[in-house]
Amino acid sequence: MTSILAAGLVGSAVVLLVAVWLVRVYNRLVRMRNQVDASWSQIDVQLTRRHDLIPSLVETVKGYASHERGTLDAVVAARGTAITHTGGDAGRADAENALSRALGRLVALAEAYPQLRASENFAALQSDLATTEDKIAYSRQFMTYAVQQYNTAIETFPTNLVAGLLGFQRRESFAATESDRGVITVGF
Repeated sequence: MTSILAAGLVGSAVVLLVAVWLVRVYNRLVRMRNQVDASWSQIDVQLTRRHDLIPSLVETVKGYASHERGTLDAVVAARGTAITHTGGDAGRADAENALSRALGRLVALAEAYPQLRASENFAALQSDLATTEDKIAYSRQFMTYAVQQYNTAIETFPTNLVAGLLGFQRRESFAATESDRGVITVGF
């Protein structure tokens, strides 16, 4: 009788320990998934700020370099495409990367127009844009770390068993494409 009672207690203890472990793993995965979502939100805030700066920057450049219509149109079109993409998908990352390239060409135009470089309005906008780009880079770095931690957690044993059963899916980072890593050239 005591051996049955002892076996029942041991069995109950094992079940309790497994249940506690499952709850801890689940809660950890939820925290990590939420961190990935929060890091994407931080990127989104900075991207929205960048989108808001672009019309003013384009208008300022128009006054000095109106014949550079192709570059200005490319920036406006890239901004429009980037704004229409929402969420954290790869399509949005591609659109934002295209916008970064177009903005790089726009800012590079200032080198050909000394009066534009000397404009206080352009200098302030360029400074705001540079600060925003730095914040985007930091937010991307933080997101990459959060995604890497989350993906590692859901792929390693034994956590992957719980993650698979409860539907935790891999997340993608907001990564630059190969074309984003090249040097920006501007032709006149």
